[in-house]
Amino acid sequence: MRYVAAYLLAALGGNDNPEAKDIKKILDSVGIEAEDTRLDKVISELKGKNVNDVIATGYSKLASVPAGGAVAVASSAAAGSGGAAAPAAAGENCSLAPCLSASVTPGTECLCPCMLI
Repeated sequence: MRYVAAYLLAALGGNDNPEAKDIKKILDSVGIEAEDTRLDKVISELKGKNVNDVIATGYSKLASVPAGGAVAVASSAAAGSGGAAAPAAAGENCSLAPCLSASVTPGTECLCPCMLI
């Protein structure tokens, strides 16, 4: 997820086609060492795509996700954990669309489940 976030930061900052060195620079600035295999995967998946189109596609995919209903809790201790969102399962697709939405107030923390990994 951090690689996607760094890619989006570079793209939203005006770099229409971020390269590995651009993403590594962003990650290094916050003390994260980039893994080349993951970095290459993100770049290959997003290369040549318009970031706004990718986000819009994510919104359309989110429209098919059920938004209500009961959630099974494994234990009573988990129920008292303050109501934090559960992290996304490993390998599960996630979209930054809710965190990058124009309706999100700048400076507020994103609570997207994939951001908690």
